[in-house]
Amino acid sequence: MHCILLAAILLTVLSGCAERPKNVLIPVADTSPSSSRVEMLVATTRGRSANPGEMFTGERGLSPAFADITVSIPPDNVRKVGEVAWPKKLPPNPATDFAVLRSADLTAEAAKGWLSASVRKSPDRSVLVFIHGFNNRFEDSVFRFAQIANDARTDSVPILVTWPSRGSTFAYGYDRESTNYTRNALETLFQYLGRDPEIEEVSILAHSMGNWLALEALRQMAIRNDGLPPKFKNIMLAAPDVDVDVFRSQIADMGKQHPQFTLFVSQDDRALAVSRRVWGSVARLGSIDPEKAPYKEELAANNITVIDLTKVKSGDKLNHGKFAESPEIVQLIGARISDGQALTDSRVGFGDSIVAVTTGAAAVAGTAAGLAIAAPVAVVDQNTRDNYTNQVGQLGLPAEGGKAGRSTVDCNARKDASANICNR
Repeated sequence: MHCILLAAILLTVLSGCAERPKNVLIPVADTSPSSSRVEMLVATTRGRSANPGEMFTGERGLSPAFADITVSIPPDNVRKVGEVAWPKKLPPNPATDFAVLRSADLTAEAAKGWLSASVRKSPDRSVLVFIHGFNNRFEDSVFRFAQIANDARTDSVPILVTWPSRGSTFAYGYDRESTNYTRNALETLFQYLGRDPEIEEVSILAHSMGNWLALEALRQMAIRNDGLPPKFKNIMLAAPDVDVDVFRSQIADMGKQHPQFTLFVSQDDRALAVSRRVWGSVARLGSIDPEKAPYKEELAANNITVIDLTKVKSGDKLNHGKFAESPEIVQLIGARISDGQALTDSRVGFGDSIVAVTTGAAAVAGTAAGLAIAAPVAVVDQNTRDNYTNQVGQLGLPAEGGKAGRSTVDCNARKDASANICNR
């Protein structure tokens, strides 16, 4: 009974989204000229849906499928940076809601053509690959990545990799096996990006369970090719629910010349604490203490940048979604990626400025400060955090006492370097 309860809690606290409207992917007319647009390439191992408002289901497809989708995002005076404005009713209104303006299935050859044309229009010839986490319906991953790409203001071509997730808190086992089902297809995509001479830089962002999939595909590619391509510059691992011993072997298999990894951890991540108990009491990568042996020495030896947000306060009682409190950061990091700079670049006090924006008291380990905060800012929104807390409370997991303070900066009150960031 104890193990069953732990498993139930794990399935609940690692939920990827609160309840959302369904069938939101039917294209609507572009009626809001002030709205911005994100055009993305979708690569998926999900099965196709007969419902055009769903496009792809949570079941496994027999072969990879592709699509191109354009999402309209309402202007900043309607939506806060870091949030997805889900429609309250259908059809969505592009002036106030996230809305699909175009969606089309693609063959593999058509997908290559779409990517080639998009990369040629990108000033830095770069791509950003996003791999979502547990409990995501197809539309969840589409809107979430559209928000990340828009708020980051990056010039990178957006590529969404979405694997078969049933979008249920109680489908954890199915979702986990679906990542294994997808890793060969993801490696094939990585191999193509590595060979394409038009693409000059590849950045990868993975969240939660998506980290397992990303690391496995990179490991396979490195073993097959005797290393990873130099163009694979930045790999961002956000709150990874990955066994630290397995991660150690994955990094070793990639060789010494691996990409720059940025690891985002929080030792008070209560969701990962439950995960640790369920998975045999082995530490989870996203909740290690990077200042303790053997982690400190191993991270330094592998040149892995670690951002420790344990001291950062947030409104998330489970401390699993601290990223979502600083929307300014996603814009700043996006600008750096677009400038072709590595995420470890800390010139002009960049790292210190990020820490100032985030909290002023964050404990930072590694070669630069605060850098992995950026991309996951949209991965966990307020509704998700509320969902975590409510569900865990129902299962009897105690909430922390006291009120958590916000980690963002009042730009009007600050006169230090962080004000310059807020004003960008």
